[in-house]
Amino acid sequence: MQIEKKDIRALTKDQLRDFFVSNGDKAFRGNQVYEWLWSKGAHKFDDMTNVAKPTRQMLEENFVINHIKVDQMQRSEDGTVKNAVRLHDGLVVESVLIPTDTRTTACVSSQVGCSLDCNFCATARLKRMRNLGPDEIYDQVVAIDNESKLYHNRPLSNIVFMGMGEPLMNYNNVLKAIEMITSTEGLGMSPKRIMVSTSGVPKMIKKLADDEVKFKLAVSLHSAIDEIRARIMPFSKNFPLADLREALEYWYRKTKSKVSYEYVVWKDINDNKASIDALVKFCKYVPCKVNLIEYNPIDDGEFQQASDESINAYIKALEASGIVVKVRRSRGKDIDAACGQLANKEA
Repeated sequence: MQIEKKDIRALTKDQLRDFFVSNGDKAFRGNQVYEWLWSKGAHKFDDMTNVAKPTRQMLEENFVINHIKVDQMQRSEDGTVKNAVRLHDGLVVESVLIPTDTRTTACVSSQVGCSLDCNFCATARLKRMRNLGPDEIYDQVVAIDNESKLYHNRPLSNIVFMGMGEPLMNYNNVLKAIEMITSTEGLGMSPKRIMVSTSGVPKMIKKLADDEVKFKLAVSLHSAIDEIRARIMPFSKNFPLADLREALEYWYRKTKSKVSYEYVVWKDINDNKASIDALVKFCKYVPCKVNLIEYNPIDDGEFQQASDESINAYIKALEASGIVVKVRRSRGKDIDAACGQLANKEA
């Protein structure tokens, strides 16, 4: 019977060192291999050129490197790049490189499909097939970092967890991935350049605060009125705004880190004065900023982009209350790479 080989990147550095010692080798060999796996991004054991061939063969006999493969890459007219990323078991997720004049941002996925059921989002229609491992999240970032260097002559500057999936429903793996991304033994990125976006799971937001994370938090809000929010995001019936507010107040008390609210304005859904007033009130609970996001249709008519007048009414009301607000124009719409459009159409 063939024994299934373990993914070597599931081992810590200490476990790798122990493996070599128990196989009659020196502990430092574990450090070498760990460096190849993470900071050097080796795809195969044979890439490890300073490791003796018999040692590489021993690794081959005991382990696999379940590396992702960029199956298909599409480039938008505006420079956005979308990757269809094939995982070791054949499933596919998508990640996006978003360039501007001053930065390049990686938008990465944390689940195959999504645990939640937001009605306006193409990814939610896929349903969750499984969580991504820390290595699979990390590999997406490495692939986009390489594309940023290739197409824009500069390394990746920011990461947002706004791709497929609800990051806080894959809590441990997302935090482990961020640990490696920010580690000097990984990519060495500052946690301040990483933003994790959640649809708003109060218990997990509090856990983030308790774990003293250093990255930024964004919440997909879309309405500060429970009934409207439940229409847009049915799962939110289980997480009323009062609970979300309490969790965000707890987050700010513990971290002193501002919250970003992601907010799409839709015609005949939340483009009214009551919705604007409710958002202004909600924004006063914790220091925050609001990103008003251009909506990207996903083939049906229920959700339609609100008029410029409605967007301007939001901007005016928020600014009058001293709340920082930005309008985020979508990038990569022509390749279905914009917010809410990631759905593996090519898979």
